[in-house]
Amino acid sequence: MPGGPRLASPAVVDVILPVLDEAAALPAVLGRVPAGHRAIVVDNGSTDGSAQVARALGALVVCEPTRGFGAACFAGLRAASADVVCFMDADGSLDAGDLRHVVAPIVEDAADLVLGARRATRGAWPVHARAANRLLALELRRRGGVALTDLGPMRAARREALLALGIVDRRFGWPLEMVLRAASAGWRIDEVPVAYRPRIGRSKVTGSIRGTARAVRDMARVLA
Repeated sequence: MPGGPRLASPAVVDVILPVLDEAAALPAVLGRVPAGHRAIVVDNGSTDGSAQVARALGALVVCEPTRGFGAACFAGLRAASADVVCFMDADGSLDAGDLRHVVAPIVEDAADLVLGARRATRGAWPVHARAANRLLALELRRRGGVALTDLGPMRAARREALLALGIVDRRFGWPLEMVLRAASAGWRIDEVPVAYRPRIGRSKVTGSIRGTARAVRDMARVLA
């Protein structure tokens, strides 16, 4: 299991934000990143100036030309240098202020991987996406014995340990593979509640049945 010494307080944490056309949401998202946390925005082929907006707001910007959620996450992980890293969507649906709660069990050496379990406001989480997430969480419990309620996009772990897991998926299967490999390695996996609200702009995944189906297909491939 990862383990490791506790970090000094406040912790220096790298926050990896995969981005595809999120220029409208970035000012509010980056404005909520807590002190002691560095934003790493991974631009995955945006055409709306997301990279320029992020750079102007002080974020470290990494360009990843290979399309795919996992490809963007992995590029951010390689660019990170902090002991503890976080991942979160940059569409405005999550409050970066909640990162403190997700990071705390890692810093305190009470967990090795922590996920933010989404508590959605009305209209934030379409029924089809919520149902697909629940089914995946149940299957994860059945196969890996991991008692999670949500495979949420806000999560934290130690950087070197994550790299050592050897996650290979570069699409939407990345989040699920992370949990499966962590469970197989004997990691202590936990979740904490985080706020979830309607995103800013058009959703590429959960906002459409087609996008959700694509994500479920990628995750099903990982389960197989």
